[in-house]
Amino acid sequence: MLGKTYDTQVCSIARSLEVIGERWSLLIVRDALFGGATRYSDFQRSLGIATNILKTRLDGFVETGIMERHRYSQQPELHEYLLTDKGRALAPALIALTEWGDQWATEGEPPILYTHTACGDTITQQTTCATCGQIHEPTEIQAQLGPGMPPKA
Repeated sequence: MLGKTYDTQVCSIARSLEVIGERWSLLIVRDALFGGATRYSDFQRSLGIATNILKTRLDGFVETGIMERHRYSQQPELHEYLLTDKGRALAPALIALTEWGDQWATEGEPPILYTHTACGDTITQQTTCATCGQIHEPTEIQAQLGPGMPPKA
């Protein structure tokens, strides 16, 4: 996890980065969401991540409620790591990152496609207005202070 470097910022993006803003973290969640990984060995084999880093990330996910640890073997004692609702709620963010990467960081065709299990059609992540529908340009988006912004001292 990132160090607490965003303490002075009142921003949900900064708060999110404190929990999941490190590359291994996002890849672990990706493998859990879309690759069916649940066991320590699944993540280690898929990612080739150092064991100390993997342990730290998984422990952090359990601590923050992104994953739950469930014992699946008594002898030896082994656990699996299952995404909670909080963890599964990261799916739209990962799909948005994938779409950005497909457009700006990948040469050729997309290496991974997300499809709807019910009908087989392609899944996309879209920014929408609750009243008008889809937003076509980022310039149509304006950030405003929300109710969670503390008053200035």
